Amino acid sequence: MPFNLAHNTHIETLQPADREEVNDADADIEMDDDDSFPRSKLTSPGDVIASSSAYMHGHGTYVHNDNIVSNMFGTVERVNKLVSVRPLKHKYIPQVGDLVIGRIVEVQAKRWKVDIHSSSDAVLMLSSINLPGGVQRRKLESDELQMRNFFTEGDLCVAEVQSFFHDGSVSLHTRSLKYGKLRNGTLATVPPNLMRRLKSHFYTLPVNVDLIIGLNGSIWVSMHDDVSQDLNLNDDNQGFDSEGVYNDTNDSIDSQTRESINRTAIVIDILASHRVPLTDTLIATAYDVALDLEQDNGIRFLSSNEDVQDELVHCALQVEESAMDNA
Repeated sequence: MPFNLAHNTHIETLQPADREEVNDADADIEMDDDDSFPRSKLTSPGDVIASSSAYMHGHGTYVHNDNIVSNMFGTVERVNKLVSVRPLKHKYIPQVGDLVIGRIVEVQAKRWKVDIHSSSDAVLMLSSINLPGGVQRRKLESDELQMRNFFTEGDLCVAEVQSFFHDGSVSLHTRSLKYGKLRNGTLATVPPNLMRRLKSHFYTLPVNVDLIIGLNGSIWVSMHDDVSQDLNLNDDNQGFDSEGVYNDTNDSIDSQTRESINRTAIVIDILASHRVPLTDTLIATAYDVALDLEQDNGIRFLSSNEDVQDELVHCALQVEESAMDNA
């Protein structure tokens, strides 16, 4: 089971802060026909987003005087010519292929119910997991009797959205060495709309801390595992370690690694509280900035000083923007 690093290390669901004032310069969002469209721009009710002659209006918008206008406070999104506004606070909407982190809430016949922060619990079928030993065969009655040896209530797991049932509920699978039960870390939970689709949702920070970035707003921060990283390079199940995949016991973690995990979770919390869209590289950049700002004051100084938090976000975004300009 996941360990608790300290009293302030379990990151609870972050509620969007009260709306900040939007000045006139930020109210109008200029949009070009090219790829420079400013995605993830904050907008509020009544803000003009684009011309209705150039774009089609979608969810969260309406047309007024030939302009597409926002009818809610959220982030602007565009798919081709369709412009929509996603509310800041909403449930995760799954899509096939999404990587998610969920918590087992119930064990049923040949299936587990998994909370993925969506409108309904997802389903992980017994037939959709790897059996011990990596054996590819039909699941037997004996496998069903051992289901709690694989996952039980309260376990955290990383999985992929496989399909949808006729009632709209989600089917997951863990048939990959990258997926399965989580341990040796802590969970940070942020608003799902801050998550971005990345080339890879598995990332290792230079301080030997692993990140698993779930699109449902859950980020797993854990001790680096060299064995798992090597196995993840193979899509087949060669070298499948059933004892490791379904193990409930945390490994021994030194104090420096615990501190790094703690600091990473706090950095994610700070970025999310400032409504910053989260990526692996931004988290890594913010971690380095946090070390510089923290100096000899300790982690609690970082988590309790609002001025330092504001400076962290500002500096991290500046470094990230500069890196993109130089790329």
